[in-house]
Amino acid sequence: MLLPLGISVAGSGATASAGFDPAAFDFWVDSSMGPIKTRVLRAADGNTNRVVYALDGLRAPETLNGWEIETNVAEQMASWNINVVMPVGGMSSFYADWNAPSEFFGVPAGSGSNSGSGAMNALSGGPGKSYRYQWETFLTNDLRWALRDRLGFNPNGNGVFGLSMGGSAALTLAAYHPDQFRFAGSYSGFLNNSAPGMREAIRAAMLDAGGYNVDSMAPPWGPQWLRMDPFVFAPNLVRNGTRLWIAAASGLPTSQDGPSFNTLYGMGLESLALANTRAFQVRMATLGGGNAVYDFPAYGVHAWNNWQDEFNRMLPDLSANIG
Repeated sequence: MLLPLGISVAGSGATASAGFDPAAFDFWVDSSMGPIKTRVLRAADGNTNRVVYALDGLRAPETLNGWEIETNVAEQMASWNINVVMPVGGMSSFYADWNAPSEFFGVPAGSGSNSGSGAMNALSGGPGKSYRYQWETFLTNDLRWALRDRLGFNPNGNGVFGLSMGGSAALTLAAYHPDQFRFAGSYSGFLNNSAPGMREAIRAAMLDAGGYNVDSMAPPWGPQWLRMDPFVFAPNLVRNGTRLWIAAASGLPTSQDGPSFNTLYGMGLESLALANTRAFQVRMATLGGGNAVYDFPAYGVHAWNNWQDEFNRMLPDLSANIG
């Protein structure tokens, strides 16, 4: 399991490619991390009350949010009269406030190669290396109030969902900021990251996805790990009454997932996500939580076509529980 998690967390297999959406616009907000770009698509009816954040996966690029690159979910939400907020960047961040800039052995960023990928970039500069990631603060403070002040967006009762890294992050945001997020969706999320082997798997994945050091995010056995673990903070979600949509597929490929190494890796990743998600489901049940919808498709790997399909199933529930 560790090998595929390190290689291809952000997605694999067939995609529902959409690419740059000319109807969306760049929305820049100053933060402690510097100016951060978010892509915004306005609701078709012009309302400012219904707002949803779409979070990316581990390999989130600095150009566009993966949901815009690979799917048409933003267009779909806008047509359902939902304002779409797509933060850009945050590779390997888990959308968390890190303890320190990512570095190894005390060597500062900018001391290594910029030409490779994954571990070759471990000592290179860049986002989260030349400064400390503070994504939770950005999403729940800087961006939240900028959207209100500059666009008139409702800062309360929003929705948030994401895939893989973004799925667990969506639940974290809802658990600790219930006034902002009343709906949270997780697709193929790793929702039991304190389980045996998970932290080591995340370490390998972040090293491969841009050369990030997990110890800079959360030191070994530090309290940040427990704060970021949906299995641990599940009581918050029950107490808050957050509407949840929790999904993970079987790991068996669909007809869209052709024979390839990406499909093979996606199968392993989705199987791991499924085990994590099932554990989270059991945890919620022991707490008496009846505020979640669970979806476990018989087919689907860790890939964008799977997440596009899952979004289509979630959309009516999302629309009914925001604003």
